[in-house]
Amino acid sequence: MSETPSDILRLTAVEMRDLIGARKLSPVELMDASIARIEAINPAVNAIAATDFERARTQAKRAEALAMQGAPLPPLHGLPLGVKDLQDTADLLTTFGNVGLRGYVPRTDNSYVAKLRAAGAIVTAKTNVPDMGAGANTRNPVWGATGNPFNPLLNAGGSSGGSAAALATDMLPICTGSDTGGSLRIPSALCGIVGLRPSPGLITNRSRVLGWSAISVLGPMGRNVADTALLLSASVGLDRHDPLSYDAAAGNFWPLPPCDLSKLRVAFTEDFGFCAVSAEVRRVFQARVAALSPLVARCEPLTLDMRDADRAFDVIRAESFVAAYADTWRKAPDTLGPNVRANIEMAAAFSLADRAEAQVMQTRIARQFADAFEKYDLIVAPVTPVTPFPWTELYAKEVDDQTMRNYYQWLALCYGVTLSTHPALSLPCGRDEHGMPFGLQMIGPFRGEASLLSAAHAVEQAFALDTQLARPLPDVAALARSPEPSLKSIVTHPPLEGAAEAGAARAAV
Repeated sequence: MSETPSDILRLTAVEMRDLIGARKLSPVELMDASIARIEAINPAVNAIAATDFERARTQAKRAEALAMQGAPLPPLHGLPLGVKDLQDTADLLTTFGNVGLRGYVPRTDNSYVAKLRAAGAIVTAKTNVPDMGAGANTRNPVWGATGNPFNPLLNAGGSSGGSAAALATDMLPICTGSDTGGSLRIPSALCGIVGLRPSPGLITNRSRVLGWSAISVLGPMGRNVADTALLLSASVGLDRHDPLSYDAAAGNFWPLPPCDLSKLRVAFTEDFGFCAVSAEVRRVFQARVAALSPLVARCEPLTLDMRDADRAFDVIRAESFVAAYADTWRKAPDTLGPNVRANIEMAAAFSLADRAEAQVMQTRIARQFADAFEKYDLIVAPVTPVTPFPWTELYAKEVDDQTMRNYYQWLALCYGVTLSTHPALSLPCGRDEHGMPFGLQMIGPFRGEASLLSAAHAVEQAFALDTQLARPLPDVAALARSPEPSLKSIVTHPPLEGAAEAGAARAAV
């Protein structure tokens, strides 16, 4: 190709893959451009943790040779991939943002990463996370804080904040994420990219300690809906080692089935009846609903009784943290961050009766959503209740003059949907009143990822015609000129101390 590296990186992942398949784009050229962008931009946002550049270049050469042979190619062939640092990558440092794991180099990939490698993606780098993924502010004592690409002094969201920031700045075309109470949707909204929380079991997760728990899922992240759908299509498939796993055909999600916006029945809610939401976010959301309403068949307010959502999420979330981290809590509590400790301490106060009550509450919420989808095709809501705040603040302590009772209550717009087990997507829709990205949360029917993605794609295309509604882009050139060294100021432990030799060579950023 004759394009410059910047031209290459502006291509969508779908366009990149099509050009690789047509032998018009070299995977080596693409990888070199991606690595150059990481080296130029990452100092400003600190989205990238460990890197695997040498091995990635070698794999890109192999990908190019296969493409030149005209052989059938897998769906993600030659695409650089960012992997969230909560997900094991073979022979590549995986720290979870935790001081106790700053030298951990897994021997094998986790199930999601293995599937994406098999689909042709090339693991290029790990993306930054909060300590053990706890919280929606990506900062930890190993790698430091990830800044928002639109203002590096502000929060990029979490826990998939590194993936979101890397995508927003075109460092990588596709990235992995995960979501419990909004960990994938929130950074997507704050950084202006697309993130999908799929139905539990659609993407296998052998790493989940509580195999039957539907609270945490792995999910795809991309710069637009089509890229996200392509990544999802390469992520699905039955895995009998995951009790929630179910079979789904890749062709259900890619190519995207068509959607006639004019026939969509849409419901909207500003707060699900229980969430604290700032006046500013309400105004911006109302404007998005007003823009959507003329395009669809119906757009009506939705009323749900979710008064039990906070309590149900408290119990179910605490249970999952005890299952994952209780042993560390007993043996090395000082290695756990304050958010993780808060969940485990909360769990100590809960009884078996509390757990049963929480399940009853969750079931009631899930059935309300099922009832709503008998009348509507899509539910829309805000993703976050506030504009991005400084990353130096651990979490939003106050929303709409309400004091948050813990570090995650400000995520209620997302965790209420988590409890429903319905798929949800964050779609970038212009900017808020502070000039920061605004994300529209789009919720689909039970196991309805295909219809959700199709509807989101149709809205994305319609909104792209209006500069006030289209996906915003950060000023990458300004980021390259003005790195923000304070983003690593909270590092208290060198990330490579004690690292195994195999991972040390690939860990420096």
